[in-house]
Amino acid sequence: MTWARSNGSSTANDEDSRMGVIRAEEAVRLAEQNDRAVITVAGHSSDVRECAELLAMLGLDAGRRHKIA
Repeated sequence: MTWARSNGSSTANDEDSRMGVIRAEEAVRLAEQNDRAVITVAGHSSDVRECAELLAMLGLDAGRRHKIA
């Protein structure tokens, strides 16, 4: 989408601000979803090696922790 912005347009800045909030909320949601998936995989794994293999196959990162201030 192309924006026709004029100097001092608060509408475009408001839109950019809203999109930033939406992106931040989505990052939190995805981090929580990843954490739930890692816990589920760990709970169904027979040992640490199997857990690591399954996490790698699924593209999940057990060490990734996001802190949102």
